[in-house]
Order: sequence, then C-alpha cells, then structure tokens
Amino acid sequence: MTLDQLPRASSAVVIALDSAGAERLRLMDLGILPGTEVRADLTSPLGDPTAYLVRGSLIVLRRTQARAIHVELAAT
Repeated sequence: MTLDQLPRASSAVVIALDSAGAERLRLMDLGILPGTEVRADLTSPLGDPTAYLVRGSLIVLRRTQARAIHVELAAT
C-alpha cells in the first residue's frame, strides 16, 4: 500500500520510496527512510494534504507525494 492509503490514526513502516531526484532527497531529508514508522495524524477538511508524525516531527505531505511512499501496516 502507499502512504496516501493509510487510514487516519494508523501507523505504518516505510518499505520503499518511488521517487527520484530532488523529490526523493526532500522526502529523505524529512526522515522518510525505509524502516521508519509513520503515523497518519491529521487530515485537512478536503482530505489533502495530510499531516504525518515521523520521528517525533509533524510533516505535511500532498497526496501525490504520499503516493510515492510504499508502506506496510505496523504491528500493534
């Protein structure tokens, strides 16, 4: 599944990034690396963008950006 499909208040682990160049570097600078746990925390009223909790920081991604991040649900 991709990060944009993660239900609100759910956690997942990043398994791969499907982007290249500056976009990939930006995601990596934000701490989105394979093995990182991500939680869908807040969603705007229209559903885009969504705020994710990553390594103790809240980051906001557009749906198109989140679609490039492959995740699997975290074990609870």
